Amino acid sequence: MKQYAEKFYKSKTWQSTREAYSKSVGYLCEDCLKQGMFTAGEIVHHIRPITRDNINNPDITLNWDNLRLLCRP
Repeated sequence: MKQYAEKFYKSKTWQSTREAYSKSVGYLCEDCLKQGMFTAGEIVHHIRPITRDNINNPDITLNWDNLRLLCRP
């Protein structure tokens, strides 16, 4: 995790967003599900990466359209 993002990832806002998003997709890896496999998701990934410039922009950091639940592999 990049140092500038630590505070965001530890925030209650992100933790509740991450949990709600994971629940909304059934806690399953979205990429695996497209292939017909049922694999537990582990990481809520930002499609458009978080940078120093957008870390305070909730349209990037908290927008469900910018999130994907993925497994580690």
